[in-house]
Amino acid sequence: MKPLEDVTVLDLSRALAGPYCTLMLADMGADVIKIEQPGRGDDTRGWGPPFIEGESAYFLSVNRNKKSVTLNLKEPEGKEIFYKLATDVDVIVENFRPGTTEKLSIDYNNIRERNEKIVYCSISGFGQDGPYRHRPGYDLILQGMGGLMTMTGEQEGGPVKVGVAITDIAAGMFGAYGIVLALLSREKTGKGQYVDISMLDCQVSWLTYQAGAFFATGKTPQRLGSAHPTIVPYQAFKTQTGYINIAVGSEKLWKSFCEAIDRKSLAENPEYATNKDRVQNREILISLLQNIFSQKSTEEWLQILDDHGVPAGPIYTFHQIFTDPQVLHRDMLVKMNHPTAGTIKQTGIQVKLSETPGAIETSPPLLSQHTYDILSSLGYSSQHIENLKENGII
Repeated sequence: MKPLEDVTVLDLSRALAGPYCTLMLADMGADVIKIEQPGRGDDTRGWGPPFIEGESAYFLSVNRNKKSVTLNLKEPEGKEIFYKLATDVDVIVENFRPGTTEKLSIDYNNIRERNEKIVYCSISGFGQDGPYRHRPGYDLILQGMGGLMTMTGEQEGGPVKVGVAITDIAAGMFGAYGIVLALLSREKTGKGQYVDISMLDCQVSWLTYQAGAFFATGKTPQRLGSAHPTIVPYQAFKTQTGYINIAVGSEKLWKSFCEAIDRKSLAENPEYATNKDRVQNREILISLLQNIFSQKSTEEWLQILDDHGVPAGPIYTFHQIFTDPQVLHRDMLVKMNHPTAGTIKQTGIQVKLSETPGAIETSPPLLSQHTYDILSSLGYSSQHIENLKENGII
């Protein structure tokens, strides 16, 4: 039995933050019913290229293990169907702009009157209260406001965003975490609760040691490219054939590192004796090390450093990631069949549980694929369902 096998989720979310949240729940066994707009569905169904036989690669990446039901929530009959579903489910997830669910009468307070055990999770850019609550939340905006773009990029360059929509993914992860906490609490109290996730809150919490440095000094962390603000050497170096990442995170490793690069004199040099010294003399040391690393290939350096127990790694392309033996061994590349796209690939499940592991069992659903079955389970007849379809309710 999977950890969340007895949990049913109504997923009103679209794009990335909410769907990533419900993906994490679905992978661990939750029965996720994705509520989509009739005829259109989740916006990401149209995001591309690339498409695989007409299916958006973006949509496919975050919607496996879910069921799709189309429902027009602006119509009274569509709303009534939603209420029937909400009466018996455990969790509702939505990422509308704050205030939208109240206008639709599907907000937490409204649903709680019908189901006091409901765990209702709202994911938004800035949270459900505060002066920015009505602002739309987009990853680029939140990466800037959350501090990431202040720190990311080369020292002499402009601000750079992280290559994936990390603020959405962070919110999805914290959303899943909050939901599981609320479900655990419900086991003790018998009552559900509201989970309010702000993308901005998530990014501020991720600042951790960088925030700690700011609190200690009052200085905003600066962009250092691949370098670390408080550890040296801890960054990428150019080799004859590309780049290599080096992480010398202790004084013991510093001695091993100096032996590996055949520069024991560096370990004995008082200007580099401790990490504090190396941080203070960063520019001279890094220039010296860069000259050394440019003399051999990435592959040669990786072998040398590995032989000396020094943390080092290549900077992979995506092709290299998904052919790496460790990635493959850990089942982080999964193939599955899709009814229209054929064989598709997915990233695997990142949380490995020994006794109740999650699983990737069903492909991302076609739009409205499960509407008939779900409505039939609620007692709707075939003719009634057909009428709903003709009237644009489903």
